[in-house]
Amino acid sequence: MQRHGCGARAAFRFRATGLVLLLAHLLYVAWTALRPPALPWVTAAHLQPLATVRAELALGLWPAVQHLGGALLLLAPLGVLLPWAAGRLEVPLLSSLTRTVFTGVMVSLGLALLQTNLSGRTLDVDSLVLHTLGIALAHLALVPALRGWLRRLCERAGRASPAGPASPGRTGGLPAEEPSQGSALRIPRVGAVPWADVSSPSWAYGRDIARHTRRLTKESS
Repeated sequence: MQRHGCGARAAFRFRATGLVLLLAHLLYVAWTALRPPALPWVTAAHLQPLATVRAELALGLWPAVQHLGGALLLLAPLGVLLPWAAGRLEVPLLSSLTRTVFTGVMVSLGLALLQTNLSGRTLDVDSLVLHTLGIALAHLALVPALRGWLRRLCERAGRASPAGPASPGRTGGLPAEEPSQGSALRIPRVGAVPWADVSSPSWAYGRDIARHTRRLTKESS
């Protein structure tokens, strides 16, 4: 998800939510499937494919819908929750379907073995088939559309929430170089100049008076 602009925190929340829902569903399935049967007798194992489906259909349409539909829907949420917990958006449909169905088959088989050993239920091949079919149908019906919607949502969020305007003097979060201030101010060296060149007119006038006074003193002496 991070490649589509959702960010690491959003991807973590997305996967954590999927894992929590997956765990809650598995707990519900275990509570539902591992309860002891209400009937006092136990039937033989059904190892012939579609034998249970034909027997249920022979009892009538509505009873068949109830029993077969329950088996079809029991593990169907795994078709959505397993990819959700994985948190990947860019996955080929066939690859995602294969992994999800394989994981669902393993869950269904483990559940059937637990039922046989703990609750006294018998193994039914048709239950495995219906569980797998429900997982595959849920995945094909919902996962591609949900992934496309999430990709568009993440892309819009990435465009609407940029990294933020760069502060003055910073580029990409790093201090930018100070702008050039031009060449440094240089004070030219001033050589020594004669004292007379920097003297003021008033000082020159006083100097002339001093010379005239000395000359008069010499003449009077």
